Order: sequence, then C-alpha cells, then structure tokens
Amino acid sequence: MSNQKLYRYLDSSKKIKLDPEGYLVNQQQWNIEIANLLAEDEGLTLTEKHWEIIQLVRDFYNRYEMAPAMRPLVKATKQTLGDDKGNSIYLMTLFPGSPPKRIARIAGLPKPTNCL
Repeated sequence: MSNQKLYRYLDSSKKIKLDPEGYLVNQQQWNIEIANLLAEDEGLTLTEKHWEIIQLVRDFYNRYEMAPAMRPLVKATKQTLGDDKGNSIYLMTLFPGSPPKRIARIAGLPKPTNCL
C-alpha cells in the first residue's frame, strides 16, 4: 500500500487539489469562483450573509494566522457584525453542521485548530 495521500479535485480540469478532508491544498488558488465551487461541493449557495462571515474569517486568519474554532468565531462575529449575527445559532443556520470547518473550507483556509 502506498503512503501517498489521496487527493480529489474540485474542478474537472484537475487543477484545484483538495486534501482528504476537503480543504484546498494550495491556499493561494483561492478566489471568489473557487469559493463558490467549494460551497457547491458543501451543498451551499452563497448569499451576502455567507460572504460577510467568509470575509470575517479570512480577516481573522490574516490577523491571527489561524482559522477560528467556534468560540472565537462567535466572539469575532459578535464584535464585527453585532449581537444578531454573533451567535452559534445564526452561524449554524448559514453553515449547518460544523460552521468553523465549513467556513474555513469555503474561505480557502486550513482546518481550524480544536475542530474534530
């Protein structure tokens, strides 16, 4: 058996590699088009509400060099977008399942620390 990790591709031209958990292998490839493909792969259609959270997470990553886990994500959302959006229920409505992991994938970032 080979020790090489298996990748899958996001696109039909096989230029956009995803790791075994669905995160971009090359974060530099990320753009709006790829974000929409990643969201589609997650079964989501991005709206303005999604985009404000994605941008918030990308800003968080640029500042702290890590994607936020749930508590820091809720806190950052609350500080930036207010009480109405700064809660786990709102985030789970937009990104069902594990919001930090799904947002990080779509935002082209690595898996958040402390996420299973």
